[in-house]
Amino acid sequence: MPYKTDSDLPEKVKDHLPKHGQHIYREAFNNAYEQYQDPTKRRDSKEEPEKVVHKVAWAAVKNKYEKGEGGQWYEK
Repeated sequence: MPYKTDSDLPEKVKDHLPKHGQHIYREAFNNAYEQYQDPTKRRDSKEEPEKVVHKVAWAAVKNKYEKGEGGQWYEK
């Protein structure tokens, strides 16, 4: 299910990403959520859509941020 606000994100995201990273995650997640509901648009049509969209969202975050010690993310 898409996230309406950054405060709706999972704790795993909110606890480790800075605000801007959370926004990137939410936007990427919501866009991918719409796109990958159709199994023909996923590489592996058997993979759960929720899992796919989380992967897409983390990939978007990794374009701007990198994970540091303690699991916190920092802008590149």
